[in-house]
Amino acid sequence: MTETKATCCYCGVGCGVLIQSDGQQVLGVRGDPDHPANFGRLCSKGSTLHLSAQPGIQKQVRALTPELRSARDQPRLRSDWDSTLQTMAQRFADTIRKHGPDSVGFYISGQLLTEDYYVFNKLAKGLIGTNNIDSNSRLCMSSAVAGYKQTLGADAPPACYEDLDLAEVIFIVGSNTAYAHPILYRRIEEARKNNPQLKVIVADPRRTDTAREADLFLPILPGTDVALFNGMLHLCLWEDLIDTAYIAEHTEGFAELKQTVRDYTPAFVAQTCGIKEEDLIQAARWFGHSKATLSLYCQGLNQSSSGTAKNAALINLHLATHQIGKPGAGPFSLTGQPNAMGGREVGGMANLLSGHRDLANAEHRAEVAALWGVDDVPATPGKTAVELFEAVRLGQIKILWIVCTNPAQSMPEQNLIRAALKQAELVIVQEAYSSTATVPYADILLPATTWAEKSGTVTNSERRISRVNAAIDKPGETRHDWEIATAFAQKLEVLMGKTASIFPYETPEQVWNEHRESTRGRDLDITGLSYQLLDTQGPQQWPYPSGATAGKQRLYEDGIFPTANGRARFVNTVYQPVAEKTDPRHPFSLNTGRLRDQWHGMSRTGTVAQLFSHASEPSINMAKQDMERRFLKNGDLVHVTNKRGSQIFAVSESDEMRAGQVFVAMHWGEEYVSGRGHGDNFSMGINALTSPAIDPSSRQPELKHAAVKILKAELPWRFLVFGWVDSAQAFSLQQALRPFMREFAFASCVPFGRDKVGVLFRAADDYAAAPELVQKIEALFGIYGAQVLRYDDARRGNARHILVKDGALAAVALAGDISAESWLKAYLLDQEPVAKLGRMLLMPSTSAPQGFKARGKVVCSCLNVADTEINSALDSLDGSPVDILAGLQSRLKCGTNCGSCVPEIKKMILVRNKIAA
Repeated sequence: MTETKATCCYCGVGCGVLIQSDGQQVLGVRGDPDHPANFGRLCSKGSTLHLSAQPGIQKQVRALTPELRSARDQPRLRSDWDSTLQTMAQRFADTIRKHGPDSVGFYISGQLLTEDYYVFNKLAKGLIGTNNIDSNSRLCMSSAVAGYKQTLGADAPPACYEDLDLAEVIFIVGSNTAYAHPILYRRIEEARKNNPQLKVIVADPRRTDTAREADLFLPILPGTDVALFNGMLHLCLWEDLIDTAYIAEHTEGFAELKQTVRDYTPAFVAQTCGIKEEDLIQAARWFGHSKATLSLYCQGLNQSSSGTAKNAALINLHLATHQIGKPGAGPFSLTGQPNAMGGREVGGMANLLSGHRDLANAEHRAEVAALWGVDDVPATPGKTAVELFEAVRLGQIKILWIVCTNPAQSMPEQNLIRAALKQAELVIVQEAYSSTATVPYADILLPATTWAEKSGTVTNSERRISRVNAAIDKPGETRHDWEIATAFAQKLEVLMGKTASIFPYETPEQVWNEHRESTRGRDLDITGLSYQLLDTQGPQQWPYPSGATAGKQRLYEDGIFPTANGRARFVNTVYQPVAEKTDPRHPFSLNTGRLRDQWHGMSRTGTVAQLFSHASEPSINMAKQDMERRFLKNGDLVHVTNKRGSQIFAVSESDEMRAGQVFVAMHWGEEYVSGRGHGDNFSMGINALTSPAIDPSSRQPELKHAAVKILKAELPWRFLVFGWVDSAQAFSLQQALRPFMREFAFASCVPFGRDKVGVLFRAADDYAAAPELVQKIEALFGIYGAQVLRYDDARRGNARHILVKDGALAAVALAGDISAESWLKAYLLDQEPVAKLGRMLLMPSTSAPQGFKARGKVVCSCLNVADTEINSALDSLDGSPVDILAGLQSRLKCGTNCGSCVPEIKKMILVRNKIAA
């Protein structure tokens, strides 16, 4: 076995990993103890990366050969690379000749390596001559980019991870850091242990695990962040907590902002934000009095129709109090994807150019054209994500090339996205996974490599560039993303009559060296770096110019900013309500966000059954009082509806929510929750409901708020099938079940298990499904033939079909009355012997066998520790919460691996102590 240094392919923390392999397949993974982002730690997602790369799973989900169809109504057929790329090049050349370069578009991804990003950017803007290239980073980081540029002059987070250790106040806004960036949260926990005086403030509409552990929680109403920050600045002015000398020497524009924030009185802000006035005052005082205040923020600020203003208003607060450019302080945006930062560096978005240059700047365009060896770079602004798909829908863009992203799951207003994909004359999908919701729309499918197979670089949230190294060979006929773009570009150059290629790349290092040159003299200058240096000396932060011996940890320590006059700029931010207000018809504010153990559309994490143990099925979280008013119980199905679409979810009571607000995880696309919908509009998961309203500066959509109504779904007939399957067939079974999901008003399909893998299919409808439909679904689980135990009550529409193997439950199908699920599923999970149950297996009784107790919900997914086991241990543990936590970790080992479950365990300790008191 060998170990290969690489970087985790999930969030923007950029954790180093060591891939254990035999050269043919991945055998395991562990955190790299030498990587400065994580020092060996991995979260629940990163620590299971090797499970997503198992050969049995790869055979089920990977795209391994090029495919194309001869006509839209024909299936895709296997092809070869040369003819596929030649077909693509000819279609591009013909379309550009007839309709112009802006008739084609590219939608790429923050999960690409920097080298991949660079080649696609050059292909679109340099060779084809269109700026219609945007990234799914538009959905997560573009407001942070715009906020940094408007205030500080460049898209460059000024802080670093070490500042977590040095801060006196940490202000977390719009980020459930404990779930979204767990390794950084572990560092915050360590900082609090080492410095008991450290204060943590959290502002969030939800009382998340991050908020629950804060010293001060501000449960602001959705979209009121600008009012909060302006109100805190008002108080800092009033109590003389600003640094007037710093403002005078290093900034401009404060006088205008000062006039604006005069109106943001504590009473007005508290009422607007829905928080206590005294809490607002406390937050402002802690922020301003502190010698070092660090703000951490993510999608709660960015995914908004006023996302840029939210970012700028927070940075205003840092500038006014001089909480920037010094250890432990600064406005620090936490990147959502593993290489969203790298994509920004190479200009891989519709309004950017390489090396942090602006598309609107003629001088910048000329510099890039000279570097690329082309006559010019087009000045016409490109279409950004939502606008790009709208242009496709309207027929303005004829060809759409989608790379390493899944817009049929992740984009807002799915009806628009699906209509665009159907309207396009040619849809090219370049993907590692054939299982995503976007792949069925592909006229051409290009199989790409993925984690453990790629080589290149990524940049994390603290501007740190890490090497990614391939541990195993490319499977099947897959190619690297930069390699595909290069081969296509060379064919298109011939058709365009080019005599010399501007795409001479044979290795990713050649691409990176050209990107490096594009940064010379820029704020992110990395001309002092090389692959060799990164390999020998480890990950490095930029800027790292030629002649430097180290990168720069913190920016702007000298008070000089990358603006025309060297001064930071205050932006006159004015609070604007959310674009889509709630009303009597749509009284709930729908919020979306991440689960602890899942990633984006789950094309990768969805293949690892144990990652579903913490949140096992799609649901909508709702406040207790809202459920009581609507006579809803946990598990009831509800219609969640607005003008864009409707989706049915099971409702779950949550103490995180305040009245009038609901939450659904962003991951639940149609691959996992669906239904027949109305007319031609099948239910398409959570993003059928989210809003396409965009920020005027960043063009980022408002995914964090949508107005919805919630009505109980009167679907009396239920159907449930669950059972163990061969792990080499589990995902194939889920894919085979997807067409059946649209036969019911509601359906969901998820994996479960750990050492063994199972699949669960749940459905509900107004009436009993046709027997032949039920039989087809049961047959996929192996429930057929003489070995199946059967109970059928045709008059009542009830049925119980049970497959027993080796004395234990192997699969169960329940129709009509499914209440026996409560113990049958637990029996299957625990592999309890069933011989002693006899007829009870088929009796209508829903009661569990005497003495049997289900394990309950898994809290620690790493070590498979359930809530019942934790609560049982709590009965015999005394002392302080810290002592009790230590006792649990010693006895059950929960929270001792990745630590992601520790906040939830702490919550359980507090609840148990409250009950005992």
